[in-house]
Amino acid sequence: MRVLKASKQRTEEDRSKLREAVSQMIQEVRERGDEALIEYNRKFDQCERAMLRVSEEEIKEAYKQVSKQEIADIESAAANIEAFAKAQRETVGELKDVSPAEGIYLGHRVIPVESCCCYVPGGGYPLYSTALMLGIPAKVAGVKRITACSPVVKGTDRIHPKTLVAMDVAGIQEIYALGGAQAVAAFSYGTEQIRPVNLIVGPGNSYVTEAKRQCYGKVGIDFVAGPSEVLVIADGQAEPEIIAADLLAQSEHDREAKGLVVTTEESLGQAILEAVERQLTELDTEEIARCSWNDFGEILIAEDLQEAVSYANAYAPEHLEVNVQPEQIDTVINGLHNYGSLFIGGNTAEVFGDYASGTNHTLPTLGAARYTGGVWVGTFLKVCTYQSMSKEAMMGIAPLVSRLARGEGLVGHARAAEIRMEKNK
Repeated sequence: MRVLKASKQRTEEDRSKLREAVSQMIQEVRERGDEALIEYNRKFDQCERAMLRVSEEEIKEAYKQVSKQEIADIESAAANIEAFAKAQRETVGELKDVSPAEGIYLGHRVIPVESCCCYVPGGGYPLYSTALMLGIPAKVAGVKRITACSPVVKGTDRIHPKTLVAMDVAGIQEIYALGGAQAVAAFSYGTEQIRPVNLIVGPGNSYVTEAKRQCYGKVGIDFVAGPSEVLVIADGQAEPEIIAADLLAQSEHDREAKGLVVTTEESLGQAILEAVERQLTELDTEEIARCSWNDFGEILIAEDLQEAVSYANAYAPEHLEVNVQPEQIDTVINGLHNYGSLFIGGNTAEVFGDYASGTNHTLPTLGAARYTGGVWVGTFLKVCTYQSMSKEAMMGIAPLVSRLARGEGLVGHARAAEIRMEKNK
């Protein structure tokens, strides 16, 4: 593997200050509840609202501030996301009457979590698409209480109207004007205005991510995510302008985002470099995108597609695009097994998945795709086993369990089996 454009190496920076700051914020929320939340809203977002829950009137007002076309677009994307989530739900079924031995009956039930919080980032942009990606699969899964939170537009007391509309379209029942680590703490431990939930999902900045890490156990989480990333596998037939556009779509997320190409053709790599430079000047987000591309953009030259596939599997990217000759696509795809979401062929832009095609855009980063996929309807489901057995089956298995338990030195376990034999002789 040769390097045409190198990136800065991410270092495991000292996170002690971040951990300490987030820990203090969590403690403040646990001890002072809403008072702390209101103070943090004022400090970080210049928000003066005392009632954190968004009212029905605010939601109705938001619809008036969003154009009919924008509402229709949100609803169209929601329909695709819901259709895919429903199809996924049908693949997760009950299991009944599995009998490994006569009289023993095993199975599992698929049970939705009772409550969840969908964390929808605000930051520099109203990322309302995330409301759809989180709320819709929760609804399809059957979660009874679906809540959401998002920071207000700085200097106001309102969440961005597009975000509120998307939350409403997604079927979210409780919406709170709140963001940051303090929001994660509130939905984990509860305050006067906010009842805690069973599961928190959604992306966020480093403070949100660290808060999810620290609150995990008290509350469930989807995963701990880092900066966004895309890896493109390409051969000589790929269009450099298209790949450059896909790289910059990731780069404009933030200064830490990463766009990476592994190609078998150095001439394509050079053409991509030139296309990126041309397209950067056309972006309103040029400052962020250029910083991200300069620092973390990368172009590698592989000996062949097999080497490219091996590299992709080792990297385990959040988004993985395969842009190769049609006759090579199946071979490449069959070799890939570590990715958050896969985009096949030059027609399939990663941004289609970001917004509207139907798959989820809340995905694992920084190598986490080695052990988990992204948010899906199953994120909100628990697969819980059960068993029952006849007296005859109990008498048959109890001696085995007694011997196994005594072999571990756990006499109480053994007696729980043995007493049943004694009572039924």
